[in-house]
Amino acid sequence: MIGKKNIVFGFLYLAFCAALGPVMIINHFPDVGTAEASKQKAVGILQQVAQDGFEMDLEPMTADNIARTNTQAILAISARLNAQVPIDAIKGGPHAHGNLEALLNIAVGLLLCFLAIHRNLKQLISWVFIVGTVMHSGLLYLSVALEFPWAVSLMAGPVAYIGPVLILTGLVLAGLAAAVGFRGMVENDF
Repeated sequence: MIGKKNIVFGFLYLAFCAALGPVMIINHFPDVGTAEASKQKAVGILQQVAQDGFEMDLEPMTADNIARTNTQAILAISARLNAQVPIDAIKGGPHAHGNLEALLNIAVGLLLCFLAIHRNLKQLISWVFIVGTVMHSGLLYLSVALEFPWAVSLMAGPVAYIGPVLILTGLVLAGLAAAVGFRGMVENDF
């Protein structure tokens, strides 16, 4: 069965991409926690100063001291937002796209089992999805999650378009093949 490789690949790739969850927790959540604590402290001081009518120790604060307190709070908020950026990049890129493309491979693998179309067309659809997945979310995984410099440079060029184009091509091919050859029962590859 030609679709079997997509099903196997899809489940293994889904496990691989789902493993990014623990990677994000181990590698990036401590930074977010530290930045959140610093932000809460700086913003808390600013809130207290504002509540006290911009007095500190019962003395009116100078404009310079107010500006410094405000700046510390703004910088702490900025640091907290910056600590979240790597997590959002992983979630929005390789984690989400990888999971989706893994499920697409599983679905296409199952579909290929029910199509009465020529063996070569089945092989083409199968490999287009596997290569497209590796070239799209695989490249995202290497450049965003693992931060390999060579992968980052590939993402900046035309190579970054190969994966998405292959996935879209595979979707169109699978749709056309389903329209022509779907039989509702498992077919032998011919």
